[in-house]
Amino acid sequence: MKQLIAFCLLALVVSTSAIPAPSFAADEASLTVLITGANRGLGLEFARQYREAGWHVIGTARKPDAATDLRELGVTVLQLDVTDGDSVARLAGNLEDQPIDMLINNAGILPAQDTLPETSIETVARILDVNTLGPLRVTQALLPNLAEGDRKTIVNITSGLGSITRNQSGRFYGYRESKAALNMSSRSMAAELRGDGFIVVAMDPGWVQTDMGGANATLTPEQSISGMRSVIDSLTVEDTGTYRRYDGASVPW
Repeated sequence: MKQLIAFCLLALVVSTSAIPAPSFAADEASLTVLITGANRGLGLEFARQYREAGWHVIGTARKPDAATDLRELGVTVLQLDVTDGDSVARLAGNLEDQPIDMLINNAGILPAQDTLPETSIETVARILDVNTLGPLRVTQALLPNLAEGDRKTIVNITSGLGSITRNQSGRFYGYRESKAALNMSSRSMAAELRGDGFIVVAMDPGWVQTDMGGANATLTPEQSISGMRSVIDSLTVEDTGTYRRYDGASVPW
């Protein structure tokens, strides 16, 4: 299984030398970003980098008391289970008067799934609930907060495995579907909200050395997040609805 993951994902990444050097705006201290699934992996690194840049960072975790590394960053930590409508509603209630400049829908799962005969339909349903419906629930609930923000930016963390064009190996049932559906959700949000000045993008972080990506991945969290931040910082309304890599390249749908 590990060899299969390495083979499939290696085809989706390029040399880390392609990552552009970050060039971030000077007014970041006045901005607020909310990051779901911020207690580990990519979410934790997003929180660290935005916190260091002076942003007001709100990081969510299913179990805030256990989110020690996130708390040590000095960010605001709130409880959120993206599959629980009540949890999402409580988050929105806690943030009722808080403008949010950027939402990063990062929370996601990749359970062990392999060939079609070995695939659990129950697990597929769980993946879809977290990876696809989760971002939809959160974005819907926080839309009033985002409308009050200056940047009105929604970043949906997807994957190269969500590209239908690039799927030449099959497998990863549930995960591929969840990310392809998230991509479509991003396009729909972008089309609907463009007239209100929103920017919505689906962002592929590359193959990253996290619990999900594994130790053999080609990117460190620092490299992936730095690259994505550089891309995000350069976005305009003309970029809304696009499917982008951490290095800025477009990904085929």
